[in-house]
Amino acid sequence: MADTIFKKIIDKEIPADIVFESDSILAFRDINPKAPTHILIIPKEEIPTVREINGKEHGPLLGEMIDAANSIAKKEGISEDGFRLVFNCGDKGGQEVYHLHLHLLGGRQMAWPAG
Repeated sequence: MADTIFKKIIDKEIPADIVFESDSILAFRDINPKAPTHILIIPKEEIPTVREINGKEHGPLLGEMIDAANSIAKKEGISEDGFRLVFNCGDKGGQEVYHLHLHLLGGRQMAWPAG
């Protein structure tokens, strides 16, 4: 399988506006934002979709992604008013890049249903 754009960002082959990095995850601003704050939080491990997640194996990684989202939301000033976290899965779920990623969206009122 060819490297995704996210793999190239992890490898620093293409630039991104990185807002957080640890040994296992990377967070950066979405280049096509759907809200005033739109940040993608990705594992450095290549996991194509939510379907490949195993709770016992990936639980700590998912926890770290949520912790990063909370920390970033606070730094971005959207923590108190609220924000949305979204995983898209598969074509009909709206996934465009097949590398697991968590959307952190905030800075405006979110509508429901989501779409």
